[in-house]
Amino acid sequence: MRSQTDQILRGILTDVLGLTPTQVDAFDADTGLFGHLPELDSMAVAGLLTEIEDRLDIVIDDDEVDGELLETYGNLLSFAEAKRETA
Repeated sequence: MRSQTDQILRGILTDVLGLTPTQVDAFDADTGLFGHLPELDSMAVAGLLTEIEDRLDIVIDDDEVDGELLETYGNLLSFAEAKRETA
């Protein structure tokens, strides 16, 4: 069963990037994000991070955002879960 953070994050990706729920449901830890999803371009990153902050009630500092963070779904989920634990 998926964690609450996982479920919320999938909803954010569906809403912000306009992906289908079926497409996002198929994401696993190794699914590539930035550079792999045409919908997730540099313009979409800011909106995505803002929505993650709002819905997960976390703060993402600029120095925490790098290519590795958005490389895979697993990286993004691990980051979000860790931020929620310390929020």
